[in-house]
Amino acid sequence: MSPSSLIGKEAPAFTLKNHDGKDYEFKPDSATPTAIFFYPKSGSYGCTREACQFRDALVENDAFKGSNLRVIGISPDSVEEQDNFVKKQKLTYPVLSDSTGEFRKLYGVGKGILGLVDARVTYFVDSKGVVRDVVDATMNYAAHVSFVNKCLAKYAKEEATPSS
Repeated sequence: MSPSSLIGKEAPAFTLKNHDGKDYEFKPDSATPTAIFFYPKSGSYGCTREACQFRDALVENDAFKGSNLRVIGISPDSVEEQDNFVKKQKLTYPVLSDSTGEFRKLYGVGKGILGLVDARVTYFVDSKGVVRDVVDATMNYAAHVSFVNKCLAKYAKEEATPSS
């Protein structure tokens, strides 16, 4: 299964440990759009930049703020590593531990860079819980916030257009 095979389908629900050790449950019927980003390694250069770009966009980006976007980060790091990462980078959204890789598989997230590292993939889920689009760009960490911004603009335009 590839990441794009989920487009048009309900996002799979999951429960993972948040950085604080508590269970975090994602249900796709949240009535708010959600960006779920899978990344290879907390604390690495690209992953830190990506995570901080999401953190900053939630505060500074009008499209993010106006949509009440929910952001969820997921990597294979342990809860302890996630907690250190969240505290050091002052992240303001759930950063979950998928140490078994079960949910990467559920979402079709494989390996990137010739199979050497976990792929960097972001899903945009609409307020009805449907995966609307996905970006798979392991090397381009900066593409993910831009991708979500474009999805929010497209989604807002569709919501504003009355259906006939």
